[in-house]
Amino acid sequence: MDPVLNPYTPNAGARPDALVGRDDQLSTFDVLLKRLARGRAEQSMIITGLRGVGKTVLLGRFREKAQAQDWSVLDYEVVKHDDQAFRMDIAMRLRTALLELAPRARWTARFRRAAAALSSFTVSVDAAGQFQAGLDVDAVEGLGDHGDLSMDLTDVLVELGEAAKEKGSGVVLLLDEVQFLSRSQLDALIIALHKTVQRSLPITMVGAGLPQIAELAGDAKSYAERLFKFPRIGNLSVDDARQALEVPASAEDVSFDQDALQLAVEVTGGYPYFIQELGYAVWGAAQGSPIRRADVTDAVDLYEAKLDSSFFRVRLDRATELQTAYLRAMAELGPDPQKAADVASLLGRESTQLGPTRAELIDMGLLFTPQHGFAEFTVPHFDQFMKRAIPELVVPPLRRRSRTTPGPEVS
Repeated sequence: MDPVLNPYTPNAGARPDALVGRDDQLSTFDVLLKRLARGRAEQSMIITGLRGVGKTVLLGRFREKAQAQDWSVLDYEVVKHDDQAFRMDIAMRLRTALLELAPRARWTARFRRAAAALSSFTVSVDAAGQFQAGLDVDAVEGLGDHGDLSMDLTDVLVELGEAAKEKGSGVVLLLDEVQFLSRSQLDALIIALHKTVQRSLPITMVGAGLPQIAELAGDAKSYAERLFKFPRIGNLSVDDARQALEVPASAEDVSFDQDALQLAVEVTGGYPYFIQELGYAVWGAAQGSPIRRADVTDAVDLYEAKLDSSFFRVRLDRATELQTAYLRAMAELGPDPQKAADVASLLGRESTQLGPTRAELIDMGLLFTPQHGFAEFTVPHFDQFMKRAIPELVVPPLRRRSRTTPGPEVS
């Protein structure tokens, strides 16, 4: 069929034509904004889930909802930065948020104080004071200039929240890939947000990250579990997965027969990104409406090849030989969470020998720990990909340290 009319969107973060199965999260966000606007406290959110389940899409929808109510939105995709680089990144976005609330020509004393706090916040980044957030406002001594990220960010968010409250508006911080925040950065955000809650200010943070972020937030501050809700999203129900395929096609006067839908749901497991990828491939394979089971069957090879060459491969390409062997051993054991001892046994090692490798894979975002002693893939169907990419499990040889190097034998 005509590729120009293909209604599926297999792109990272692209909003699908039919956003289904996420009504609870959208409703929760609506309540959050409305309560903050009334001066009521409400828990912020951090959406968790595997890769490809639509976390970034949800953040995009939250942005639209907030902007429709004239709230300022700060978008930030977290990357691994030291605290100084993080301070600069967040400062530039906070500057935009402040100017969205009111242009400089309309600033009241409250807005000028918020700008001064932000300028102070950036002075410690640029000792010469030349950056100053581009606000042409003198820094205020003792406000946002303590040299401590938590204290400084708290000052800035409180003053920004006060300005937003005066304006009758609010600020939403949307942070994607939250698991890449360092401990000190996550601490600072939690502490600052906690202070805005205590003062009933219309400022909130909604994040998205891999499943381990709930544990990381709890480790950072004990009150994080009361400050945030941690809804986890995953694969769609059968009915929602069918809708995700049918609704976009019907807008182009194309239908699916029931057998085709059943096979498509089985192949994708109901994962939102996989539905978009398979739908896109099926559209190209089908000759017309209705789309039949044979069309889905014909598209599966292309669908898997596309996932293997992009969605999956970019993750595996970053792995070392031993890390790759660890992932392949995980796949051999199956898609469920696997004990570290079982993976090590399959590789002919002790768990202690492979502890650093496992930690590295978690740090890279390829694995997470759903419970102590277990690890699970962060990407759905990654076990199937590993078996296609590496048909046989190959155990790398044990490398010994030199006699002059202290420590146990490691791989």
